[in-house]
Amino acid sequence: MANHSNTIFSRPEALYDTVTHYCPGCTHGVIHRLVAESLDELGVRERTVGVAPVGCSVLAYNYINCDFMEAAHGRAPALATGFKRMRPDMIVFTYQGDGDLASIGMGEIVHAANRGEKITVIFVNNAIYGMTGGQMAPTTLANQITTTSPNGRNVTDTGYPIRIAELLATLQTPGYIERVAVHTPQHIIHAKKVIRRAFKYQVENRCFSLIEVLSTCPTNWGYTPGEAIKWLEDNMRPYFPLGCFKTPDVKEVR
Repeated sequence: MANHSNTIFSRPEALYDTVTHYCPGCTHGVIHRLVAESLDELGVRERTVGVAPVGCSVLAYNYINCDFMEAAHGRAPALATGFKRMRPDMIVFTYQGDGDLASIGMGEIVHAANRGEKITVIFVNNAIYGMTGGQMAPTTLANQITTTSPNGRNVTDTGYPIRIAELLATLQTPGYIERVAVHTPQHIIHAKKVIRRAFKYQVENRCFSLIEVLSTCPTNWGYTPGEAIKWLEDNMRPYFPLGCFKTPDVKEVR
């Protein structure tokens, strides 16, 4: 008879045992776990420092059990750069949303990637500003309704949604750029492998890494959690295709 007493799935050591504050259906918690699992498996939690900016991402330090610093809005890559250069033996990552990284932090992320800073960036793209009230973000889709685009995003006036992964992949500097999603179990399993790989590249002192994660925001989208999953699949994935856009060994991956 098989022994069913062995625990095969438990809370990662790098994840605090705490009640979540995130809205029902939000996938920040899933991403937190994938980061925590990766730190545990690589054995680097005790020498890891996270950088949290402003927005929903700021409270990552309440969940991920490692040292954290808090940066001004959009400035997480700059703070991470300074710390990593001072302590190259440490594992340094930023955890940023699209309203942070792709707007006020656009210059910071482009230049950090172009310099090839040996940091890991977890970029959560839910196509909207979350914590501040559901305003239009740089990643908001064409015709998507937000509190500041009640008639839908007009790309003639505001431009098209920015594809961060593709943008950074054009840089000549070697790096690892991949886009994943966490709205289904299959996508979560793949996202875990990708996030772990990004941290492993830093452990090996190889390159800058950015993992863009398509995420849901049911509250600000105005959907139930189930509807939000379908909206991401039907609307975000066609515009933000999943895949690897750059590796440290190949300048461009298409």
